[in-house]
Amino acid sequence: MFPFRDHNPSGRTPYVTYALIAVNIAVFLSYWHLFADPRALSDFYFQYALIPAAISTGQGYEGLLTSMFLHGGLMHIGGNMLFLWIFGDNMEDEMGHLGFFVFYILSGLLAGYVHVMFAPGSAVPTVGASGAIAGVMGGYLLLFPRAKVDILLIIVIFFRVFTLPAYIMLAIWFGLQFFGGLSADPDTGGVAYWAHAGGFVAGIVLTLPTFRRLGGPRFWHENDFHPPHPEATYDPSRIPMIRRRK
Repeated sequence: MFPFRDHNPSGRTPYVTYALIAVNIAVFLSYWHLFADPRALSDFYFQYALIPAAISTGQGYEGLLTSMFLHGGLMHIGGNMLFLWIFGDNMEDEMGHLGFFVFYILSGLLAGYVHVMFAPGSAVPTVGASGAIAGVMGGYLLLFPRAKVDILLIIVIFFRVFTLPAYIMLAIWFGLQFFGGLSADPDTGGVAYWAHAGGFVAGIVLTLPTFRRLGGPRFWHENDFHPPHPEATYDPSRIPMIRRRK
């Protein structure tokens, strides 16, 4: 299950969101050739990725920032940029361009720090913008809990598109990260669940000043818990179930 669009166009052009997507893609393409040489790719990640064990010894702090613009493959960057494209524009709309940029970077830094806290001895390089994007998702949940998000559900050969309020989709996502963090060993690599969960919570906290400036609960009720813009409408999108031939 993953989201592929929301129904909430922003009221201004989200230049920072577009720029962040462009920079992430440009950085990924700049080292794309290294995927043909695993040793060179490993050396590159050890130089620029987040390595908790290094930070625990007082080194490699720059990895908290540089790792936010690195990815481990096409699916990794594709998924992250999709989430940023869906949720970033409305957050930038309410925070302003500069405010959103600062918010994004701080969310990513705090997500990385949470990962270090839960895996202080890990020497596995960690890369990805997902901690920062988790912060965007947390802020989105606080500001627009009932915004409509279209979800593609895939169960083996069953495909279906349906619409959920943001609070359900994001609560499910956060729950998966939280329980994934409880069950996984952060020292052995894999998904950085605690970075995702930490970034999400950081995003909510960092959005509180914007929420208060907008009027707090009054902002919710004035806009029915949606972004303060006309909702986009789409033709009903249904992907039929594909039946296996007998």
